[in-house]
Amino acid sequence: MSRFFDALGHWVVKLRWFIVVAWIAALVASVSLLPSLGSVVQNNFQNFLPAQSPSLRAAALANRIQNVNESLVVIVVDRPTAPLTSTDATYVARLVHEVRHVPRVLTVAVGAISPTRQAEQIEVLSSRSQFSDTGTKALVDAIDGVIASSHPPAGLAVHPAGAVATAVAQAGQNNTNASNTQLFSVLFILVLLFLVFRSVLAPFITLIPAFLVSVLAGPIVARLTSVLHYQVSNITQLLMIVLILGAGTDYGLFLVFRTREELQRGFSGAEAVQRAIARVGESVSFSAFTVIAAVLSLITATFGFYKGLGWPLAIAVFIMLLAGLTLQPALLAIFGRAAFWPSRPHGRGVRVGWWGRVAQRVVQRPALTLIVGVVFFGALAAFAPQNAPSGFATTTTAPAGTSAAAGNAALSRYFPHASYNPTELVFRFRTPIWDHLSTLETLQSAVSRSPLFTQVTSPLAPAGFPISVTELSALHARLGDPAKLPPTPIGGISPVVYSQYRSLKNLIGPTGRTVVVEASLTAGAPGSTPAINAVPAIRTFTTQLAHRVGATTSGVAGEAPASYDVSSASNHDLTHIVPIVIVIIALLLALVLRSVVAPLFLVVSVALSYFAALGLAVIVFMKFDHQSGLIFVLPFMLFLFLLALGEDYNILVMTRIREEAHDLSMREAVVRAIGATGTTVTSAGVVLAGTFAVLAFASLGQAEIEEIGFGLALGVLMDTFLVRTLLVPSSVVLIGRLAWWPSRLARSGHLEVPPPRDEVDRVGLEAEVRGTLEHDDA
Repeated sequence: MSRFFDALGHWVVKLRWFIVVAWIAALVASVSLLPSLGSVVQNNFQNFLPAQSPSLRAAALANRIQNVNESLVVIVVDRPTAPLTSTDATYVARLVHEVRHVPRVLTVAVGAISPTRQAEQIEVLSSRSQFSDTGTKALVDAIDGVIASSHPPAGLAVHPAGAVATAVAQAGQNNTNASNTQLFSVLFILVLLFLVFRSVLAPFITLIPAFLVSVLAGPIVARLTSVLHYQVSNITQLLMIVLILGAGTDYGLFLVFRTREELQRGFSGAEAVQRAIARVGESVSFSAFTVIAAVLSLITATFGFYKGLGWPLAIAVFIMLLAGLTLQPALLAIFGRAAFWPSRPHGRGVRVGWWGRVAQRVVQRPALTLIVGVVFFGALAAFAPQNAPSGFATTTTAPAGTSAAAGNAALSRYFPHASYNPTELVFRFRTPIWDHLSTLETLQSAVSRSPLFTQVTSPLAPAGFPISVTELSALHARLGDPAKLPPTPIGGISPVVYSQYRSLKNLIGPTGRTVVVEASLTAGAPGSTPAINAVPAIRTFTTQLAHRVGATTSGVAGEAPASYDVSSASNHDLTHIVPIVIVIIALLLALVLRSVVAPLFLVVSVALSYFAALGLAVIVFMKFDHQSGLIFVLPFMLFLFLLALGEDYNILVMTRIREEAHDLSMREAVVRAIGATGTTVTSAGVVLAGTFAVLAFASLGQAEIEEIGFGLALGVLMDTFLVRTLLVPSSVVLIGRLAWWPSRLARSGHLEVPPPRDEVDRVGLEAEVRGTLEHDDA
């Protein structure tokens, strides 16, 4: 393997200018010829559920009332200080006329009027599918444009509202989040690299490949969605940026630090780069393949969100690996020693440094270090079982400051029973409900009396005002199907009653066989942990009520049941995928370390780190911040990234210990290896944690993204500074050369094929390490 990377280093140095030009050409072609990643992003987590999920089956029942190939946008017109005036009515009529000319709009009708007569709704039905992000964006943007050019009367507020307008606003914020995350991550990494290298060019040389791949990979991933048949969520988009910039910079640090180390030994720039690739190319490659293997295991998931993480992240990391092994060393070869100006990395050898002195303390008391570390991490891990899943509240909440947020606020204020985010109890009957309207009384009474629900909207209370069965029967006999009525009231019927009856088209299907009862949940907001926990009871209640009223089929639709199903699918995948990932990574570790013992305690160290990080997240977000639970994806993300990226650092540290162990004792090898890699590992960990923290800060107040970002950042920092640099070295010292079993290094202290080393370096390093140990022992 070392011969391969030595040859690779030779050709990369020789073809350095060609490699740089080739990567620039690939970037231009990708951005110019392929679609953007944002154009294929899915924002509704319900879209990722398995087809047989109870919430999806219930939603399919409810869709018999509303055509899924159509989308409804509500425009709320309100005057906050007084009832609507005749001038306002004239404006509304003109607005209705203008919106009818928006492409793909089918109907525009004036809907419900608020009891205070301060607001009314305009319902815009379009032939654009509610599940088409590009189509709904075009619709909402066109409506916004009409509203902006319509010049409402002074004091009159006009805003789009509802689920479609909210989804479009969220998509816009997701794109902003992605841009902010990329920009602020680059700035953070540059500042950190300036502090690490104290050099002008080295930070840019380290970051350029990662930044280039972060731009280049998005269009490639977007193009491959139709080939590999995966879906991309907004979280995937953000995590891909963070992973490329964070892990890509880490791989760059591995190579740049080793190049500087070779320069310090007196080699020329080209020789130093070639030697650096020969020595860390295998570590970088196996580190990347560890991440790729971990994320590719996600394609076995049942939850489409996790399945959609697999291919995009694997593709991105593979492209980053190619850049790390070609573009990164090519840039270093071009600049040579000038890359580290104004520092002068030559003529003074390699010193053990601060981390070497820390390691020296660890190897003197390895048992104490390990015991203290296990007790500390165990105490944090004890809080992990207290985690309770919560949903993604952002799936139904428009970003603050957007027009959709203002419209939703007006909708909630003036039409509390017309909430755009209700929980829906759906019932399917053998015969039209119009033939047995008394059934509606049973439904209304049972749901209203249940402690599970508040603010019930049913066919007998369609807009907050009750209608008796007798009145409803008379209206149906006179007016017929509510869905076929024109917006203008028929003579002899009050506008309020007529508006109420027309609104039944959203609660009773065209055939009259499907009935929906909408309700708010007593447990709280649909995405909250209490609401998700209440779903089993709500489903049991609905099933029992369906039997009572003679419905053939029933279900519960909405955010709470969807979040429950998402959480269940997530938990199932966590227990299913975790063993696969552990086995795959253990096998990769066994290959790169030529050992079956080392992978065992390394995987255990990551497991301990994972549960401690999860416990710390519970303490921070649930105990201190008083949240009801952790976002359902955080435990999975913590496991995936801590295991995959934690093993990256394990590979770097353990391969260096193995390299040193063929010349030195285990204690001396650990001190030498940690001294040489400690700064690299901690710098890489801070870079990765920092990019996750930037993800949180750039989320523009989205609490769930903040939770993911900060949770991962805390986990990475704890793993970097405590596990990789303290617990793992102490474990290696306690196990001794048995850690390399069954390789011959476990018996003889010599590698089967020792890597080439300079004798002067070996003697000097042995003297330095032994001198440090003897001085401290004294």
